[in-house]
Amino acid sequence: MFLIEGEASGRMTCELSNWTGLGYRLPRNKVKNCDDREDLKGPAVYMLFGTDDDGTKLAYIGESEEALTRLKTHVSEKDFWNEALVFVSKDNSLNKAHVKYLEARLIEVAKEREHYQLNQNSEKLPRMSESERATMEQFLENIVFLVDVLGHKIFEDSAAPVSAEGEQILFVTKAKVRGCDAKGYPTTDGFKVLAGSKAATEPTPTIPKGRKQLRDRLITECILSWSADMKELTFEKSHEFTSASAAAAICLAASANGLTEWVTEKGAVALKDFEAGNA
Repeated sequence: MFLIEGEASGRMTCELSNWTGLGYRLPRNKVKNCDDREDLKGPAVYMLFGTDDDGTKLAYIGESEEALTRLKTHVSEKDFWNEALVFVSKDNSLNKAHVKYLEARLIEVAKEREHYQLNQNSEKLPRMSESERATMEQFLENIVFLVDVLGHKIFEDSAAPVSAEGEQILFVTKAKVRGCDAKGYPTTDGFKVLAGSKAATEPTPTIPKGRKQLRDRLITECILSWSADMKELTFEKSHEFTSASAAAAICLAASANGLTEWVTEKGAVALKDFEAGNA
C-alpha cells in the first residue's frame, strides 16, 4: 500500500504481487484531486461506503468506462458516502464487459453476505468466454481480499463459531417473553440474528427510541414480518446488527444487554463468558 499524500487519511493505492490490478482508496473530499491519476480515467469497478443516521452500513457498487468522471458525478449526486474504493488494471486490460462482470459478481456476493445495505438491483452477467470468466474470477478474489484489508467487511463470509468438535455454536435469547424466541451468533462486526427467529410482538416502555425506530424500519423493510393473525413477528431473512445488545433489544423489544441476554443454545453460557473464554 502506498499513501499518495503521505497521510493515513488521504488517498492510497493498493497492489498485490503478480496481479495486473490496482486499487485506490479515495476519501470523498479527495476525488477532486485525482485529475493527475490517468488510470482512473479508464474502465473500473468501484464501491462507495457510508452509514445512515441509524448507523446502518451502506454501500453502492458500480462500474464505468470513465471512472473518475463517474465518481465526480457521485460526489454531487449521492451524499451518503464518505469513501470510495476503485479498482483498475495497470496494463489497460479491463474493458466494458469485464467491469460489468465484476460489478454484477460483487453485488451478488455483497447481497449474499448481508453486511451492508445495498439500494440497488442485481446486474445481469455479460456474455464472456470461459477463459475470460476465469480471469475475472481471479481478479474478483483479489478485489475481495483488498476490500477486507482496507477495513470494509462487505464481502466477509462470517460464520458461527465452532466447538472443539467442529459443531457450530449458536446463541439464543435467554428470555422468552411476548413471543421472543431468537437465534444467532456473534460476528466480527456485531451479531447476526438468523432467519426464522421470533421477535417480541409488543415493545416495552424501556426500549430506547433509536432501537424502536430501528425495529419499525425492519418491519417496514419486511426483514421482520407479521404473521397473518398478527401474533408472531418473524425474521424473514438473517440480519446482522452492529452489536449483540442491539440484536437483543430488537428481539426483546426492550432495553437489553446482549452480553447477558444471549446464551449458548447448549449449556446456556452467557455471551460475555463465552467471549472471555469461560465457557
